[in-house]
Amino acid sequence: MTEISKAIAKDLLTIEAVFLRPNEPFTWASGIKSPIYCDNRMTMSYPAVRKAIASGLAAQIKEHFPEVEVIAGTATAGIPHAAWVADILDLPMVYIRSKAKDHGKGNQIEGRITEGQKMVVIEDLISTGGSVLEACEAAAREGANVLGVAAIFTYELPQGLTNFEKAQLPLVTLTNYSTMIDTALEMDYIGKEDIALLQQWKQSPQTWTGK
Repeated sequence: MTEISKAIAKDLLTIEAVFLRPNEPFTWASGIKSPIYCDNRMTMSYPAVRKAIASGLAAQIKEHFPEVEVIAGTATAGIPHAAWVADILDLPMVYIRSKAKDHGKGNQIEGRITEGQKMVVIEDLISTGGSVLEACEAAAREGANVLGVAAIFTYELPQGLTNFEKAQLPLVTLTNYSTMIDTALEMDYIGKEDIALLQQWKQSPQTWTGK
């Protein structure tokens, strides 16, 4: 657990972008029962938090993808973070729609990229990785050389790890589910008796019931 990972986890809990409720699970749109709910859009409303996230993502990108030439945000949650990161790195920025427009030029990427331009795609959180990997495929179809994905948070789900391995794309994140649990325990947000339930969910979210 790095200092930045722990600090961002604490920020997300403090501003209630993340809720942990192992005994009163949330139901995701997919029907999955989950002890955690994450809404990183909340970070936009907290200048100090969003600046810490942008600085952290920029540092990760400089370390892992030093040859990057353009920053892309996924629509819609990745767009503001991509803009802030691109500003820090003094790089061009684009965003990627979930599907091409059905009018005008039919763009799926808004902004300008050139053939072979080296791109890092920014997402707010990673569950299975399906949507951001589709965005990466769209960018590749339009000529980008996608180096990898940078995100604020990952649930560390086995399916997500597998999907990124299959796509042969590296993923870097500021913080993750394991760090979130450890930080929440330190903050007395959860008790030691909650740890087992929370860890069980990460290993098998499809069958987890919260009992």
